[in-house]
Amino acid sequence: MKPIFKFLISVFIPLVVGLTSGFFTSSNVNGWFTTINKPSFNPPNWLFAPVWTTLYIMMGIALFLVWNSNSVKSKKTAIILFSTQLLLNFLWSFIFFSQHNIGLALVEIVLLWISILLTIFAFAKFSTAASWLLVPYICWVSFATLLNYSIWQLN
Repeated sequence: MKPIFKFLISVFIPLVVGLTSGFFTSSNVNGWFTTINKPSFNPPNWLFAPVWTTLYIMMGIALFLVWNSNSVKSKKTAIILFSTQLLLNFLWSFIFFSQHNIGLALVEIVLLWISILLTIFAFAKFSTAASWLLVPYICWVSFATLLNYSIWQLN
């Protein structure tokens, strides 16, 4: 497959997952989410869409760098880890915003954080740039974990 097609597919996949999880999020941000207690450091709602869009694009570029690398090592584990963290990313939005289950979302986001870390380590075997592209993502999820915990405590 030509690299341009790999690139487009790699970026498209996380963006579609993000758009789909945004469906569960957007309908509740102006409803249920406004009714719960949030900590003082909760960012404004408008910030989440551009941050997540940027992170999904960076995830896609990281995936492309691994998929397109010339390494002879098996990429299967790295791509499975990437897919796992992307699934967990999607599930968090569903659990938190659609199901309103803040406690379960907290457990799930910790699993997401661990899977991102494992993905970073797996990607580093193929591309240093790919692993570094995921660092802002794990930083944002770290912040989201703290936010999820604080919301759970307040409600």
